Amino acid sequence: MDIAILCNGAFPRKDYPRYLLRSADRIVCCDGALVSFLRHTETIFGRPSDAPRLPDAVVGDMDSLPAKYRRLYSDRIVPVAEQEHNDQTKAVLYAAARWPEVTDIHILGATGLREDHTIGNLSLLMEYARMEELRGIRIESVSDYGTAFAVTDTCELEVGEGRRFSLFSPDNSLRIRSEGLVWPTDGVVFDNWWKATLNRASADTVRLTFSHPSLALIILD
Repeated sequence: MDIAILCNGAFPRKDYPRYLLRSADRIVCCDGALVSFLRHTETIFGRPSDAPRLPDAVVGDMDSLPAKYRRLYSDRIVPVAEQEHNDQTKAVLYAAARWPEVTDIHILGATGLREDHTIGNLSLLMEYARMEELRGIRIESVSDYGTAFAVTDTCELEVGEGRRFSLFSPDNSLRIRSEGLVWPTDGVVFDNWWKATLNRASADTVRLTFSHPSLALIILD
């Protein structure tokens, strides 16, 4: 099962992220993202013959969703008041618990509009990679400009030759040896965000060899 989670950032304009939204088995909106979803429903799904496509759930603390929408769509509102997690994480955890058969979660609208939300939402992909309740679910964040996902150990990635490739890690003790990148990452010390960014795949397959299991974030164009 594929689930699309729509955050309240920049609404996707390009075909691929809109396809992920249109083809999802379930759709979850984060709080105020419901307003953007409703505004773009006809563009994404076409003119409905009977009733418009609605999200299956609207999850969050409801601080950015106007009261009239909370009333109109009360049958799918899932308020989560705790503030230990942001609305994106609340939606991800809700989706995994509500539909345990989920295999893929595509997060859309997580970037743009605010740099702090963008950085926070992308970094959370690494947190999800080590959450037991999310184990076995492929989670990625997709925007008009790229796809981001986390890895936790040595891996091979089929990305396609020439694709832009950036690598981040919060672990400055981690060393990642690479094959298939124009600029090898073997000597990179991950002590700042820019250290392994703006690379490019020199082969269809990129292999990353971790010095030890850890966390890393990959962003592809």
